[in-house]
Amino acid sequence: MNLDRRKFLKTSGTALLPAMIPVSSVLATGTRQHLSNAPTGPTVKFFGAGESYEPQEYLAELQKYQAAKGIERDRYGTGGVIEALEKRFTEITGKEKAVFMPSGTMANQLAIAVLSGEETKVIVQETSHVFRDESDAAQTVFGKRLVPLAKDATYFTAQQLQEGIESLKQGEVFKTSVGAVSIENPVRRADERVVPIEEIKKISAYCRSNNIGLHLDGARLFIASGWTGVSVKEYASYFDTVYISLYKYFGAAAGAILCGPREVMDKMTHLVKVHGGSMYGNWLNAAMALHRMEGFETRLQQAIQASKSIFATLNKLPGVKVSPLDGGTNIYTLELDKKIDGNRLQASLREAKILMPRPDGNNHTMLTVNETLLYQPVDYIVNAFKKGL
Repeated sequence: MNLDRRKFLKTSGTALLPAMIPVSSVLATGTRQHLSNAPTGPTVKFFGAGESYEPQEYLAELQKYQAAKGIERDRYGTGGVIEALEKRFTEITGKEKAVFMPSGTMANQLAIAVLSGEETKVIVQETSHVFRDESDAAQTVFGKRLVPLAKDATYFTAQQLQEGIESLKQGEVFKTSVGAVSIENPVRRADERVVPIEEIKKISAYCRSNNIGLHLDGARLFIASGWTGVSVKEYASYFDTVYISLYKYFGAAAGAILCGPREVMDKMTHLVKVHGGSMYGNWLNAAMALHRMEGFETRLQQAIQASKSIFATLNKLPGVKVSPLDGGTNIYTLELDKKIDGNRLQASLREAKILMPRPDGNNHTMLTVNETLLYQPVDYIVNAFKKGL
């Protein structure tokens, strides 16, 4: 079951409305009596990789960081919290240099463009963000030809990569070489499934022995690390460059970090400017990311442990089955017996300030584990499901 995030946001309608509107607005619509027993505090959300703040919440979080550490502004991405954030990511990834960028698309595209140099071909997963969701930027802006492998699969193997490159050499009259390989891990279009670390090691060894640049689209790399136990630094060690998102789970409104060897990263500041990504002030996003990164991995592990307790109890209830995905991370399937009214369950949970996606025609949906599970005790969440059922 593949739940496309953008389609979900477009089609969920009123199912997601409480997630988009402050509770005070909901109460003003005449539904106060239905929420009178709801807990105070933030909402538990069984969707998304992490917390996403409303404007007033965002400002409140920044005030916390300002009070604790103080926010020093940057100028055109230099100095201040931007410098502190980049330094933090060199420590996390083990790379020589990190550069803040306004978007993940820019980070991915600049990485593969620089790594591939004069060569025109870049190997990608067919399901990857670089291939499916970046508006053909590699072709139209950078003159790179994306060659997708492993259609509809989470990843390609080292053997498939080697065979794909060999077939290009044999099948084209006017030969051009592969300059870079890009791997997304985990893969959003595969419901956050991961590329096995042993396969990554083999691909890395092949690329290095053949002088092919290797880029990691690790937008949600902390999610992969949380479920596999492989550290972010180890993942990054097998790649030349790695991009990590600042808004997927660190709460920033936007932003990305690209890390890599100094000789590659020294070119990035100029390229960001050339492609219109140099903004005078970036401190709003950098400060939030620094604030939320503190203790994030611990909170994520606590959320994972909480989810294990929640799902184990739910699986003991009649007509309920929660299952992990094969090769998956933070997304689980929830299958409800036909006798259970999935929409009523969703509505009941919503009154308890617990949001889950609407079940489909088969009474199935997906539950995503993130740190919002820590907003309420495990027993409270379990009892809310029991009441709704």
